[in-house]
Amino acid sequence: MNKKLVLISLLSFLALMSALQTARAATITTATLDKDTYLAGQTGYISVTIYNDKSDKIKVTELSATINYYYTDDTVYVQKFFTNATLPDEISAGQTETYHISISLPTNIAPGYTNFAVEAKTDLWISQGERWATSDRPTYQVKLYIESPYKEMYEGSQEQLQQQTAVNQNLSNTVNMLAVTTIVLGAVAAFLVFFGFTMRVKPHPQL
Repeated sequence: MNKKLVLISLLSFLALMSALQTARAATITTATLDKDTYLAGQTGYISVTIYNDKSDKIKVTELSATINYYYTDDTVYVQKFFTNATLPDEISAGQTETYHISISLPTNIAPGYTNFAVEAKTDLWISQGERWATSDRPTYQVKLYIESPYKEMYEGSQEQLQQQTAVNQNLSNTVNMLAVTTIVLGAVAAFLVFFGFTMRVKPHPQL
């Protein structure tokens, strides 16, 4: 009976230690993309802010962003991007650090909404044992919107049409101005000729 009691106590103690070692040590407070919308083939980055909510330091050992997306032929693909920061990186108690994860979209990715699953792996410093213990893996969802290339083509054609319309309007205004100027100059010239003839001194008849 005593052996069973000792075994149960030992298992409980190990479970407690395991729980303490995997205690919550970090939180991803924000994760944002550098653009509101992306086009197929574009590159960018995700800004990730990690907060140490423990009373001792932690270190970030890995930071990644995983995306599940469809190609234009409906093929599903999974891709994982990692931060370009030098890891592991320590964060003091109560402090935050911001990291960047560079991303690159394939040229044939299907338009629409999808999500990046951002995940950090952290270790917690155990002062009593003077060692690092594996801690939690905070996560964050980032929504990504991929714009249709046809929309860009349409907007581009509309912009070209507006520019061409503006050019045509300017040309039309210039032609109208030249026409009005020509008419005015012609009228002035005619008036001057008429005025010259009427003001000419006529010879007096001889007696």
